[in-house]
Amino acid sequence: MDILLEMGLVAIMGAAATVAGAAEDLESDIGSQSNPNSQVQLAPQMGKPHRIFNKAISGEPPAYGLWCSSGAVVTSVLLGANVSPLMAIAVGALMGSIALGLFAITPYLGRSASQRRYKQPIYLDVIRNHLFGIMGHGYIAIFCILIISYIMHVLLAHPFPIPLLALIWGITVGAIASSTGDVHYGSEREFQNYEFGSGLNAANSGDIVRRAEAGLRSSIDNAWFCAKYGGPATGLTFGLTVFIDNWRTTLLHPTAGLGWYAVALGVGVVVLTILLNRLIELHARNTFGPYKQDNTEAAA
Repeated sequence: MDILLEMGLVAIMGAAATVAGAAEDLESDIGSQSNPNSQVQLAPQMGKPHRIFNKAISGEPPAYGLWCSSGAVVTSVLLGANVSPLMAIAVGALMGSIALGLFAITPYLGRSASQRRYKQPIYLDVIRNHLFGIMGHGYIAIFCILIISYIMHVLLAHPFPIPLLALIWGITVGAIASSTGDVHYGSEREFQNYEFGSGLNAANSGDIVRRAEAGLRSSIDNAWFCAKYGGPATGLTFGLTVFIDNWRTTLLHPTAGLGWYAVALGVGVVVLTILLNRLIELHARNTFGPYKQDNTEAAA
């Protein structure tokens, strides 16, 4: 295949990954499957019942590996039956999002029912209002992951089958969303009553913010907040990961005997990223200064 055409396919993969990353992060925020979910689960036991939807039964990486690989299996079966690629990917993503919806309802009902002794109600309107948002964002993320896997296997002749590629990219997007987007969800939204960067005292565990700008807060409010920074940051990170990783092996193709040059280029990208992160950290420290000393600690 012409190298310009391959670079075009890599660019499409990067664009799809950007959309997938943003959609995955917002879906996890609506379902509260991000890192602060333990605080959401703990809140009723601290006397703070809430209307936050919580569907976490595992971390985001294995969960999205399951949704994406399940959809990829359906897509592979349909491709084997000579169904058009677009229809096969669309149906595969639909089946993956249905599985996501089923696994979203059961944890919410089970967890809320187990916290009855702490006066945590089961809100049926919360299920009705949040479920389609969860499945919709999940469908977009799974659809884009399947597009990436299809391009790699069918058009770029990657030796891994589509389900295995979808499993790998599903785990990857879940890990990136959990590490990149959750900062905006957990530190700035769930605990906005506390100063950013102050840490969370154990005595304040479960003291999540339960009131929104108007009325009681739900996970839809969290998604609205995270759509400004957390979702785009996750999409940009995953998009760059997919694009840069495939860009180097496209220019320096292993079948042409350039595999070690591609490895060296990858190491160079990692080193450059570390240096850029260090420069950003130094800039932040010089701009905002060290943490302020607590007055009570100073008096003691």
